[in-house]
Amino acid sequence: MNTYDERVPPRDWSSAALIAFVVLSVALAFPSMRAQPANGATAAQTPSPHQDIPDAQTIQPNELAKELANNGKPTVVCVAPHFLYQGAHIPGALFHGPGSSPEGLKDLRQWAQAKARDADIVIYCGCCPMARCPNVGPALHALTEMGFTHVKVLWLAKDFHTDWIDKGYPTEKGQ
Repeated sequence: MNTYDERVPPRDWSSAALIAFVVLSVALAFPSMRAQPANGATAAQTPSPHQDIPDAQTIQPNELAKELANNGKPTVVCVAPHFLYQGAHIPGALFHGPGSSPEGLKDLRQWAQAKARDADIVIYCGCCPMARCPNVGPALHALTEMGFTHVKVLWLAKDFHTDWIDKGYPTEKGQ
């Protein structure tokens, strides 16, 4: 009697090895895609060196929510794609983006021309994990290049939905 069940094909270890090789190669090539610590350690909450954003120029969601609730300052600017802004955004946030497009940066610069260079401004995107965000870095650079001295980036480690909406901070839709 044959104990081998012929209905089950033998494993193709070459395919499994190829898949493992591809997964490992991607993980090594894109370190920002690696899993973050499950305990919410600092690595998931601090700026990535890929963004070149100093800690002093970031603000955490809970800090911004408190500032907005207490005194309505600072001016909040969304530099995400417009469909994300329309879906949900921080109440009172202005749309000038996306920061990765020449049109978005032009719009941001035109708006900023009339602002005092010491104005308190917070920019945010939230389209994806901050380490890969294509919008906040160019927007921050544009504003600091224009001489703004009080610009911060809202640090949304994962995305706007996870780090703002799911935490129960206020939002509005439309526009």
